[in-house]
Amino acid sequence: MNPVRFAAGHAADADWRVALRRALDDASRDARLATLDATGAADASVEFTLGFCYLSDHFAADAEAILGELQHRLPGVHWVGTVGVGVAATGAEHFDAPALALMLAPLPRRQFRVFSGRQPLRADSGEFHPHTALVHADGRTPDLQELLPELAARTASGYLFGGLSASRGRSVQIADAVFDGGGLSGVAFAEEVGIVSRVTQGCQPIGPRRLVSRAQDNIVVALDGRPALDCALEDLGLPPDMALEPVAEALSSTLVGLHPSEDGEIVAPAAFGADMLVRNIIGLDPRAGVVAIGEEVARGAWLIFCRRDPSAALADLQRAAREIRDELADSGRIALGALYVSCSGRGGPHFGRPAAELEVVRDVLGDVPLAGFFAGGEIAHSRLYGYTGVLTVFAAPSPPGRFPR
Repeated sequence: MNPVRFAAGHAADADWRVALRRALDDASRDARLATLDATGAADASVEFTLGFCYLSDHFAADAEAILGELQHRLPGVHWVGTVGVGVAATGAEHFDAPALALMLAPLPRRQFRVFSGRQPLRADSGEFHPHTALVHADGRTPDLQELLPELAARTASGYLFGGLSASRGRSVQIADAVFDGGGLSGVAFAEEVGIVSRVTQGCQPIGPRRLVSRAQDNIVVALDGRPALDCALEDLGLPPDMALEPVAEALSSTLVGLHPSEDGEIVAPAAFGADMLVRNIIGLDPRAGVVAIGEEVARGAWLIFCRRDPSAALADLQRAAREIRDELADSGRIALGALYVSCSGRGGPHFGRPAAELEVVRDVLGDVPLAGFFAGGEIAHSRLYGYTGVLTVFAAPSPPGRFPR
């Protein structure tokens, strides 16, 4: 049997009922096209079993009604998703607008399991053996950064992908029910579900790589044996005797890239790799010469001061999409569907035009069905990222001389 593409739809409207109807109509058309056989007839044996549903926070209060309608319209489909400040689709985004994005996958039911606080993911549950997992999480969850590695350890690959809910109101997750009390949820996949994923960074270094020579918790005391604040001012090109207020203003728009290793080859001179964690500067003490950041940091880590950079972000996203495309081609596979989780700080006006990221993905991968959301933090491997994008493609072997339906 030839691989069947996923089916996707999206819409924006002030009334969730209108938006949902339009998105379902689009997905239904996609599904009909995906199941056409060589004679042009629909293949009745194809069953869409898993649905992804992403809501903008304008619809967060209506999550139960939306899920109920989806379950009524498409009985037998398992649903996962969450809320973001915007949603993503193939070549399009709806940012800070009432909107939703849907995607349907025709996966064998034995190849995935939906999990939540009510139905925890187990390393081995009968005949199902989790290999990877899509994870949605509430950023308010206690010990979240410890829970992610624990969850990853329940999968054979140790690889997670997904993001944190982002909402100015109610923060909800969907996992065959609606949850708004924190925690993690999502769907785990068996090894038979082919997945290729990449992290794309959105920052540009503005100084040299520096070694953390002294730190306590999230306070960076010394870099390269010098006061951390002195190094920050030097890298920003600011005089050491500058007044506190302009220094604080300059640092408020400055970020740090962190890597826990002392390996001198890990950081390219002008770009960040997926190993870097980008965090905010959250405070400074000019008397002590220290800088506080939004992450615990240990002596021996590498640190680079950086800024968000739209051009660098789009270039790195293009690199990530090309790597996925080339990996699929080299392994004789084709893309069936994609998920894209981007930082909420990367959507909307950040790139100077709407849907800039989604256009890059479409230009490289083609019109692959895609859904996603703009998150409060991004999940890849077993770590929580910031100011990044996580692009994941579902793939299957390509029949010789054939293209996906």
